[in-house]
This record gives sequence, C-alpha cells and structure tokens, in this order.
Amino acid sequence: MHLRSLIHAALLMAASEAVLAQTDPVTATSIAHSNANEFTVGDIRVEGLQRISEGTLYNYLPINIGDRLTAQKRAEAIKSLYATGFFRDIELRRDGGTLIVAVLERPSIESFEIKGNKDIKTEDMTESLRNVGLAAGKILNQSTLEDVKQYLIEQYFARGKYSVRINAKVEDLEKNRVKVVIDIKEGKRSKIRQINLVGNKAFDSKDILDTFELKTPHLTSFIKSDDRYSRETLQGDLEKLKSYYMDRGYANFTVDSTQVAIAPDKDDMFITINMTEGDVFKFGEIKLAGTLKVSEELLRKLIDIKPGTVYSRKQVTATQEAIVQLLGLDGYAFAKVDPVPSADEATHVVGITFLIEPGNRVYVRRINYDGTTSVNDDVFRRETRQLEGGYLSNALLDRSKQLIQRLPFVEKVDSTTTPVPGTSDLVDVDFKIKEGLPGQFNGGINWSETYRFGLQASIVHTNFLGTGDRVALEANANKFEKSYTTSLTDPYATVNGVSRTVSVSYRDIKQFTSVTSAFSTKMASAGLIYGYPISEYQSVRLGISAQRSDLLASPGTSGEESADWVRNNGSPYAHVSFIGTPPLASAVYGTRFTTYPLNLGWGYDSLNRALFADRGMRHQINLSYTLPFSGVEYLTASYSGLQLVPLSKWFVLLFNANISYSRAMGDTTSSPPFLNSYAGGPASVRGFQESELGPRDSNGLPYGGNLLTSLQSELLLPIPDKWKNSARFSLFYDIGNVFSTENVKFLGRDLQTPVDYHFDFNQLKRSAGVAVQWLAPMGIFRFSYAIPLNVSDGDAIHYPDRKEFFQFTVGQAF
Repeated sequence: MHLRSLIHAALLMAASEAVLAQTDPVTATSIAHSNANEFTVGDIRVEGLQRISEGTLYNYLPINIGDRLTAQKRAEAIKSLYATGFFRDIELRRDGGTLIVAVLERPSIESFEIKGNKDIKTEDMTESLRNVGLAAGKILNQSTLEDVKQYLIEQYFARGKYSVRINAKVEDLEKNRVKVVIDIKEGKRSKIRQINLVGNKAFDSKDILDTFELKTPHLTSFIKSDDRYSRETLQGDLEKLKSYYMDRGYANFTVDSTQVAIAPDKDDMFITINMTEGDVFKFGEIKLAGTLKVSEELLRKLIDIKPGTVYSRKQVTATQEAIVQLLGLDGYAFAKVDPVPSADEATHVVGITFLIEPGNRVYVRRINYDGTTSVNDDVFRRETRQLEGGYLSNALLDRSKQLIQRLPFVEKVDSTTTPVPGTSDLVDVDFKIKEGLPGQFNGGINWSETYRFGLQASIVHTNFLGTGDRVALEANANKFEKSYTTSLTDPYATVNGVSRTVSVSYRDIKQFTSVTSAFSTKMASAGLIYGYPISEYQSVRLGISAQRSDLLASPGTSGEESADWVRNNGSPYAHVSFIGTPPLASAVYGTRFTTYPLNLGWGYDSLNRALFADRGMRHQINLSYTLPFSGVEYLTASYSGLQLVPLSKWFVLLFNANISYSRAMGDTTSSPPFLNSYAGGPASVRGFQESELGPRDSNGLPYGGNLLTSLQSELLLPIPDKWKNSARFSLFYDIGNVFSTENVKFLGRDLQTPVDYHFDFNQLKRSAGVAVQWLAPMGIFRFSYAIPLNVSDGDAIHYPDRKEFFQFTVGQAF
C-alpha cells in the first residue's frame, strides 16, 4: 500500500471516532472509547456498497461474528479494506452487538481520454496506462492518477520538452462514475545552447566536445536529435571525457562537478563541466599476478604496453580484454582479469599489475537446440563450431550462433550456458532458435532502364524435407528476355562442408538490353558446382557446365558486327534466303554450338549485414574457361569488391568495384556477343544513360565490350538508427566505362571510318551526385541524381554521350 493511503486511513479512522462520539447513544453507541469499544461482534452489517458485492468485502474483512472487537482489530480491518483499492472512505460503527461497516466506493472510470499529445503516440500511452489501472471500466485511484502525471512528465523530460504541462481532469457523473481527461500541452523542445568546459588547459574545448554524444544545435540535429539533453547521455559523455584525458596520460584526471541549468522560458539548456586535469603519467613496470593457466611468454605477447610511454587507459583495457579472450579460447570462459594500478605521484609513473583469476576450465556436457520442429538436428550441429565434450570457448560459441543465424530458415538465435547442478566445470549450451519460413513463393514486378518492366516468379525451399537443402524454381520474363532455372543445392554434400549445386536453365533473348540491336539468342545449359570453405569467411568454387546456344542475326536489324560473328564462329547453318525484293532484301544468319565452361571462383565475405551493411568487406573472383573440344572457345574473368571504411561513428566510405574481361581462344574470332558487358546507369556510372556507354554497332546502338571497369565511391551519410536497416543516403563519385580489346571492326557515325574502342584512361567517364536507397514493403527503391563530369559531344565520327541526371530502379515482391 502507498504511504499516503496508510496516512489517509489513519486520519479517516480518527475522524470517524470523533464523529461517532457525538452520535445518539441509543441508536448508535460510539466505539471511540477504549473500554466501550471492546465488544463481541454478534452481527455484521454493510452500508454504502454499489458495485462491489458483500461477499467480496467479507473476503477482505479480518473480523468474523463472535470475534472480540479491539482497537487493534479495528485498525487491521480498516487497513485491509483500504488495501483493496476499492474504497475512498471507510467507517466502523456499533449498533448494540452489531458491527456496521460503512464504506464509500471509489468511482469507476466511465471514459478515459488523452489529448494534446504529438511526441508520444496515444496508443503507446493507452497501453501503458491500462497496465496501471487507468482505463475505461477500471476503478479510479487518485494517487495512481498523480503518479501517472509524474511519469508522463518524466517521459517528456527525456524527450527534451521541459515546458510540458499535464492537467488531469476528473468529471463526476451519475452512479458514482467519472470521466477522466488528461490534457497535455507539450510545449517546445528544449535544446542545448551551450556546453562549457572549465579547467581544461591541455586540450581545446572543441576537440573534446567533438567526442560527446550531446551537441549544440547543428545542421543534422533534426535527424540525430543529439541537441536534446539526457541525463544518461550526459553520464556517458562524462565517461568519454575521462577516457579522453586518461588515454593521453592524465591518470589522475577528475570531473569535479557538473551543473545543468535551464532558461526561464524552458527552451534553452546550459551545461557546465568543471574538471581538474592533473599531471601526465607514464607507464612503469608491467606485472602479471594470480594463477597463470597459459604461459607467461604467451601472455606477454598480448601486452601492447611499453614502460616509459605515455599512460593510456585504452591500452590497459585492450590488454585486459585480450587476456580474457585468450583464456576464453582455452576453456576458461569465466576468467577475470583486473588491472591494478600503482601510481607514484613524485615521479609520475604508473605501474600496472594484471591480476588473473582464470577460475575452472569449463567443459560442455550437452548442446541443445530448442524451438525447432521441422529441421533435422544435424543441420544445426554442422554449423556449430562449439563441440560437446570440448572446453567452452566464447569465440566458438559466438561464431556458432552467427552461422546458425545465417541459415535462411532461421529468424533469430539466442544462446545461454547453464551450469550442470553439482559440478563446477560443466555447462550445457542451449540455442533457442526461432524458425522463419523455410519455403516461399515470390512474384515480382521490376523495372530498370536495361530491361524496362519485367515479371519474376520463384518457388524456393531452403530446408527441403528438414535437410537444409535448397530447391529453387525460378522464371523471369520481360520484353526482351525469358529465362527459366531450376537448381538443387546441398550445403553439406560432405562432412567437411563441401557444397554441391546442380542446375538446369533455359534463356530466350531477343535483345541484350532495351537499347541494343535485335539479336535472337537461345541458350540451354546444365551445370555442376562444388564449393569448399577454406576458412570461416573464405570459400572456393569449382564447377563445370554444358551449354547449347543457337544465335540468329541479321545485318539490318542486329548490326553488321553481330552478323559477322555469327557467320564466322560455331557451326553456321545455311542462312535464310533473301527476304523481300533486292536491293531492300535482308539476309538472316544462324549458328549453333555447344560449350563446356570450366568454372573456378573464390569469395571472401565479412559484411555485418546482407542489406545496407556498414562494416566489413566482400570480394569475389570468378574464372571461366571453355574446354578445348567446345564449339566456341573463350576465357572470362571477373572481380567484384565491396569495401566499407568507417571514418567515424557517423560517416562511412563505401567502395564498390567491378572489373570483367573476356577474350576469344583458339579459332574463335572474338568473345560471343552474349558475354559483352555494358556501362552507364545505376550499376556503373550514374548520370549517363543506362547501357549507353562504349562501342556502337553499325546501327548506332550499344554493342557492349569485353572489358568493363567501374568504381563507385560513396560517402554514407548519418541517419537515425531506426532507419539503418531500411534506408541509405550517400554522396557519390563514379568512374568507369566499357571497352573492346578484341578483333571486332567498328565504324564511326559516317559508316566508313574505323573506330578504336581499346582501353584509354582518358575515356573513363566520371560523375558525382547524391543517392538514396529505401527498402519499402514492395521492394528496394534506388534513386540518384548525378552530374556527368566529362561528357563528350561527339563529332562526325564519334557518337555523343547521352546524359540522364535523374535515375531510379525499383523492385517489388509479393
């Protein structure tokens, strides 16, 4: 019970006794006098009940018929009835041998309304207030209402609104009911106008304040909300201030006091921090003490501290964590390492003794996987690096959790270690797994400059029959291409983690992109690929495939370059006779061939997220070489790299590089046209029309090239944490182009002058601009506005570049 309720009950009891002392002694005998009060209860009568039943009251009343009523019994009865929260006034009276319990019930809430709130959602408030009894149909407790007002004020204070006013109105209605209205006037958000540092001499205030979370208003404050005062954030900044000095040698630095003042209008706040810098210390002797379960020589290698250098708490903490990590790898999962400093104020030297308490080596008795019903146990065990019977390794446990989390049919993973009762060195490891959908049917609508609108459908099951195998059926269709693919992937074809993928596909292409010449291409292929992990982050792939291709080209519609390749490679078949009447006739040429590409790949992936990663890197290298007995021989090589470089807590540099190269082998005149790469647009150089850069065929349309180079450099801008997994804003600089280094004859705009499209650094196109990516319910939207920096206007021989400042792509899944 609240203290105020106890006080209220005592006051009511005293008042009741004072009133009863003046009542008619015949009809109601006072029980205020100690001797007269004590009587044996012959009957009990209740007065004043409206909604609450007598039975409910009797359940809480600690007095029964036949009991001797004493002062202590009366106090207990009143206390017990008040504790129910049902009543706001209680009196005990005596009428002869009858005890009269007179009560006044608390009113019930007929309706409850919150108005004036904008910063906090009404539904969030309503849910919280319902839990404490403030809702329609509940009994009104005035003290709870006051507590709620104070709670709401604190919530608004936490949001920087110190001028908030909250008025709780209670309107009485008939039948002991009330209407409660909480009227909120939020006011303006208070901002930190000034942060003053007093006592700093060695370092400039600006350099120190740059490390703080709290800031004075600046350009991006409306996004970061870092100009709002928070007591918890200030405590964190004070710790950063202490670290700033102690990492630079000031071992006896202290924060003397902190004052937070708010202007009379409650709009501005001022923070003053008083400090004493102290003196600069240097490291003295570094010692190891305690129980050394690993060799001192190995522990010494982890100590990155040299006597005589400037003292740094950061170095001490890093050494402490490294020793704990090493002991954890060796089974001492609960080891403690305490750095004990000993400072000499005269010489300004700090000696450090690392006191090591490894505890017992802990072994894993059993590993359990809870929460799964449709996945075979071995699917999780093959991803688990921690083994039963081995000693517990925190590093292996964390890696196991990460690998299980990466399974496509797992939504969430938590792990706990539970000591085995009766032992001091055994634990059970429990993985609590929340399964996601193992199978899915996707339909899609997508759009890009390259393919225009397209349809996509797929059926994927990533946990086929509980084995963790992936089965996929995919179909894609747009104006220029239809493709169908089926594949089966066994991620653990062997106990060593070797994966095996078998695939079959078919493609029917009319044009390679929306802006290229018509070129009918039909390809059917079947492939087998094995992947072998060489480390936790690296893997290699080796595979072979067979591909049957049927190409059809006409100089008039496909371009002379494509028709020339068809006439001179593979197994050309008799062309269709002239169509129409010469000289308007146009011939159609065809060729068929089968190739057997041997594929080799290497990959490294340490990105922290699949989408919108902000840490880590991903690099992939792929090589493909057609075996000598193929109908057409060629070699392809490609590299793609994504590197994220954190510049600070708020800014990250992103580099996305792509290089691809192909060349003909043997008697093949040049790489098949379907291997050509295209440049320009969102995937390479923004600001130039998609697929429009590079070589042009005899129709003046993009032909593509066998060498592609592009680099997209982006500065990722800070955004609120709640958007980090669904949006990205960046400034970018793109550079790249596509070239032809093979024996393909190109003519200029005059259709007479030969044009060379070999690699030339001066021909790399460049652009700069701003980009936005947004993961919406219907897919990822990508927008960019770019300014081309070196546009060619062309001449009588060379084609001009085509600009496109605003570009976007969108994908939809349903």
